[in-house]
Amino acid sequence: MEYDLIIIGAGPAGLTAAVYAGRGGLNTLVLERMSAGGHAAMTDAIENYPGFPDGISGSDLAGYMEKQAQKFGASFKTIVEVTQLEHGDGIFKIKAADDTFIAKSVIVASGADPTKLNIPGEGKLIGRGVSFCAVCDGAFFKGATVAVIGGGNSAIEEAIYLTRFVKKLYIIHRRDRFRADKILTDRMLSHPGIETIMENVVEEIIGDNAVSAVRLKNVRTGEEKTVGVEGIFIYAGYRPNTDFLKGIIALDEVGCIVTDAEMATTVPGLFAAGDVRAKGLRQVITAAGDGATAAYWAQKHIENLENRQYGEFKS
Repeated sequence: MEYDLIIIGAGPAGLTAAVYAGRGGLNTLVLERMSAGGHAAMTDAIENYPGFPDGISGSDLAGYMEKQAQKFGASFKTIVEVTQLEHGDGIFKIKAADDTFIAKSVIVASGADPTKLNIPGEGKLIGRGVSFCAVCDGAFFKGATVAVIGGGNSAIEEAIYLTRFVKKLYIIHRRDRFRADKILTDRMLSHPGIETIMENVVEEIIGDNAVSAVRLKNVRTGEEKTVGVEGIFIYAGYRPNTDFLKGIIALDEVGCIVTDAEMATTVPGLFAAGDVRAKGLRQVITAAGDGATAAYWAQKHIENLENRQYGEFKS
């Protein structure tokens, strides 16, 4: 079956795109490697999404988005891992393990996975003190002692942001100097609530039902020590899910998709939205905005192909 639009990924960007595409009258299919919601669905509470003054769980928000997209006609296929994308003669072929899907236009909203430390305690304590986003979760650590892992701009920026909530903050970095810009590093070093622990790596995150400490190892001396913390924010980078696009469209140095303001890539009819896109702020609300924009311009692309107009986008 050929679709007007296929959306790869059912996180906030893909789900919003599906809502807009469905309302615009496009025959839309959403492919998702796991279940709808992406990483947002694993967040216990989202307090900065407009319209929910008391907050909402990520799974509930994702469920509402999915239901809304289905209401407007979008179809979903989950547990589908896209392995290849081909383009030619005005159509796209999307290949998965056992299927090939065809569409006139594609929105890639496959997201990005935070790089994990792959150490004991990390996996079981994600969402229980282990976080990869200070903007998302910082407010839950008011008056707490936390650690930030990393030495680049993201780590330092997020550490400075966290000081508005936490009582004490450690920055743990494996090198003897920070990679972040000097202005950020100077600002961080001048803050009285921040203590740096250099030339150390985290060997283990300790805790039963919540983070209680981290075990560190000095990379130069081999000395180990335990530091008590109630939260740990990991900034070892992000890995965008774009392996199936290499050699097809323009990617930046870390593999994120380069787009213009219309979410268009270097291939006509191929758009990108959300965390997979090269951008500065990765939040549920910005992903939703990307998805709406991508769906709008995907519809315009299809209309130009067929010289006909679909349903109007309504506010």
